[in-house]
Order: sequence, then structure tokens, then C-alpha cells
Amino acid sequence: MSTGAAQDARVLVAGIGNIFLGDDGFGSEVARVLAAGPVPAAVRVTDYGIRGMHLAFDLLEGFDALVLVDTVPSRGSPGTLHVLEVGPDDLGEGELDAHGMAPTAVLASLGSLGGALPRTIVVGCEPATLDEQIGLSPQVAAAVDRAADTVRSLLTEELWATGRAVPAGSHVSHGPSPAAGKENPR
Repeated sequence: MSTGAAQDARVLVAGIGNIFLGDDGFGSEVARVLAAGPVPAAVRVTDYGIRGMHLAFDLLEGFDALVLVDTVPSRGSPGTLHVLEVGPDDLGEGELDAHGMAPTAVLASLGSLGGALPRTIVVGCEPATLDEQIGLSPQVAAAVDRAADTVRSLLTEELWATGRAVPAGSHVSHGPSPAAGKENPR
């Protein structure tokens, strides 16, 4: 699921997760919804699933920003969305697994691969279940469209910040910006 030509893509939206582990498939589902609608030419939407190495190599193309869509640790409110900005100091170290997806390890490995971490924002959802099953819980399924709208708002802000106009008819809505380094529950 990829839209936009690689040479035009300045913002990467990455859906992350394992569709065989219930709500862990959240990022993949949001990426599917976003890719089905109009996407500005400067944006690439990709469902990476659990392909961490693929994400790492794509990030070497020099994106201005990355929006990761994934589950986040549960605080007891399944379906709650959180928007977080992540920087190099938040990553620590991690070993890149060629056959899995550990987002922190993928992002931490960029320097050793010759790249740099772009501005990174996580749109995360608290899961209800990560058990072996296909399909999202009702609470997390209800958060998919809200998450897609949140990503669209973030894309508008990021494209304006990088000097790229959002084309008319792209259906990217305006919305509040997450404070740098702070969590912004949605």
C-alpha cells in the first residue's frame, strides 16, 4: 500500500503492526484507510506491518518527517489515541531485526545505516487485546477513522512547515499541533 512517487515523497506515514495479534494491526488498518483516500503528492503512505528493515531502508531516502501509526502501551483505556513527538534522545539503542518490527530499534539504527532520524511523530492507540486473532477490538476499530483524521491534520502542518502546499481536493484537514516533546491525547 504505497502512494506517491518515491522522489516526490517528503513525509512518510508508516503503519506498523502485526495483523495476526488483534489490536496490534491498528497501524496497518489506519494506513489502509489513508492510502484509500486522496494523499498529497509529497506524502507516501505505507503499511509496513512487521517489516522493520523495509522501513529503515525507506527512511534512508531522506524524508523531512515521519508519522508512525502503531499501538502504544496501554494505560487502561483501549481506543484512546496519543500523539507523541519522538527525538533521538528518546530512542536509546536497539538492535535491528531483519525479520521483525521494533520501531525504537529501527529508528535508532538509522545512523549506523548512514541516515538520520527525521522529525518523528507517533500516532498511537491503546489496545484492548494483543492476543492471537485477526481483527481489531471494537474500541480500537472505532479509533481508526479518528487516527486517520489526526494523521491528515499532522500532514497539513508538516507540509506547510516544509514549504510544500497541500493540493486542493486532497481532503487534508487542519488541526492542532502536538507540542514538541509532549504527549497530546486525542
